[in-house]
Amino acid sequence: MSIRVGKLKQFPVIPAVAGALLFLMIVLAVFAPLIAPHSSTEASIKDKLLPPFWMEGASRDHPLGTDLYGRDIMSRLIFGTRVALSVSFLALMVSGILGTVLGMMAGYYGGRLDMLLMRIVDIALSMPLILMAVVLAVVLGPSYANTILVIGLLLWPKYARQIRGEVLGIKEQDFVALARVAGCSGLRIMWRHIFPNVLPTFLVILTLQAGYVILLEGSLSFLGVGIPPPTAAWGAMVADGRGLLATAWWVSMLPGIAILLAVLSLNLLGDYVRDRLDPRLRQI
Repeated sequence: MSIRVGKLKQFPVIPAVAGALLFLMIVLAVFAPLIAPHSSTEASIKDKLLPPFWMEGASRDHPLGTDLYGRDIMSRLIFGTRVALSVSFLALMVSGILGTVLGMMAGYYGGRLDMLLMRIVDIALSMPLILMAVVLAVVLGPSYANTILVIGLLLWPKYARQIRGEVLGIKEQDFVALARVAGCSGLRIMWRHIFPNVLPTFLVILTLQAGYVILLEGSLSFLGVGIPPPTAAWGAMVADGRGLLATAWWVSMLPGIAILLAVLSLNLLGDYVRDRLDPRLRQI
């Protein structure tokens, strides 16, 4: 899912609102135990399917209602924010570091290593991502760590291909040639001279993929192969209420809105970062 918004510099309010929303999500994730009014896993059958505060029959103790097991929706949304952001951050670190390292090695050393890595990238990019994620998640089993590992292992090829293309041009620059003459090793050249020049590209890819990772984690949790219950995960919350849309729509709708807002804000910020870091776009 990618959203382009014209020239964002003409509408600074858009990235500002997206940034404020992301900041709010980070605060909720960090201080979830202090902010959440109830436990995210504690069930109370007598309080099941209570509606949100603006509907008849609502309870003051549960402003956004409860689910089929009487668990507080607001508390689960807050703790779900922690799960979504932590999975997104850690999965992006796994995929970003792996893809960047392999991309730099392929671009700098070239030859058979480059050919081998790029063929692996071609194969990985040709496969349906969601299907491969589900297959790997089923094989490894649903867990927090396995969800991060699956997403990280599936997203690294995008980093590798883009970084490799950047390195092919950078390694021909004079400062790299001077480093070779000075006796610097290949690893030192990649770390001290090439990596700082590909860092903006790395950050752009990372911000553009952050929203997609949240969507992918939500999809895995919805299918039951992501974050296992009773941990609060937005995708699992949507799945919990899919059979109650006619009678208790808030069980699925509210976490669905949370996913929408998170992905939308991250995509808008990703576009803004791309516009700021890409010199070709800054001059448009």
